[in-house]
Amino acid sequence: MKRIWWLPIGALSLSLCAAPLLRAHNEKPAESKPDLHEETGVRLSEDQIKAGDFGIREVGGGILTRQLSVPGSIVPAGDRIAKVSVRLLGIVAELRKQLGDQVEVGDVLAIIESREIADAKSEYLATRLTFDLQQTLFNRSRTLFESKVTSENDFLRARTNFLDVQNKFEVARQKLFALGLTEEQLAALPNQPVATLRRQELRAPIAGRIAERRVDLGSLVGREGQESELFVIVDASVVWADLAVSPVDLPAIHEGQDINITTDSSTFLSARVKFVSPMLDKDTRFARVIASVENADGSLRPGSFVTAAIRYEPISVPLAVPKSALQKIKNEPVVFARNGGGFEPRSVVIGREDRYNAEILSGLARGDKIATTNTFILKADLGKGEAEHAD
Repeated sequence: MKRIWWLPIGALSLSLCAAPLLRAHNEKPAESKPDLHEETGVRLSEDQIKAGDFGIREVGGGILTRQLSVPGSIVPAGDRIAKVSVRLLGIVAELRKQLGDQVEVGDVLAIIESREIADAKSEYLATRLTFDLQQTLFNRSRTLFESKVTSENDFLRARTNFLDVQNKFEVARQKLFALGLTEEQLAALPNQPVATLRRQELRAPIAGRIAERRVDLGSLVGREGQESELFVIVDASVVWADLAVSPVDLPAIHEGQDINITTDSSTFLSARVKFVSPMLDKDTRFARVIASVENADGSLRPGSFVTAAIRYEPISVPLAVPKSALQKIKNEPVVFARNGGGFEPRSVVIGREDRYNAEILSGLARGDKIATTNTFILKADLGKGEAEHAD
């Protein structure tokens, strides 16, 4: 019959990093060895177990929360970037804003001088005067016709002239809108000095910072082959995390989902998935996922690399133990179960796991008490005891 020995321990170090436990059987005569029916394990007194701080707890069910790490980079939010372009041929007469300046909606960025804008404004002012005159004549003709003072032919002629001028006036008005003027600017145009008709203000369409300025004072702009985009404005108070996700992991991600973003400097930020591409990149075979990140302090700069932590849906399992309870003996996972004389190693089969916990498929039962901390000390003493017994 094979002899199986308990390996009793004499004293336990209170430090977690201390040397393995001393074995008391070295200090006793040979005839004091335990009886042959005791199982292999680590024998400890109640005081030693208390001093060892083994975090004893009962085995029970648990929740596993897997986490997916996805690489990506910060890009400007697509709805918070504006390219300010000219819509006419002209020369940059003034530059009111420089690279890096903060701007608000409607701020004047530059002044463009153009004969095209002067002609369009002049046409608008002329047709506006003609329209006012023809409107007055038409209203008078309608009053006379209703009073049967004038003939129907005179009334129809006046209406035709009015409608023709009205159409020309609207065309001139829409041309100025197409060149970038606003309703307020058109209303102020009749009071504008004639000498300034050739000048066109280029205004900021959004609030943000000037990220690019592509022209200099006196540059010719607007002609084919010449620069038309003069400024790029970026509002970086909100940015996007552009992520590349494997098709295998796509089921764990959905639009509106909250995720966490970690930067190179270990900054931890919350984000929300805004877009999951229905297509895969033809080269990488990964899907593009966009998450919106609040960036009020400007700590995230477009171009910087980030890592996104995306949680799977939680999984409930019948039995789970902390990973700190697991050790490997002869390349097999074991836990140390509490028994009457101390702890005994139990071989277990591990199923699914997350960062902190592991599912137990066999080897333990609900209610078993196990050590969850400092288990490396028990493993070390068990191994050392077995080696001395072999000697």
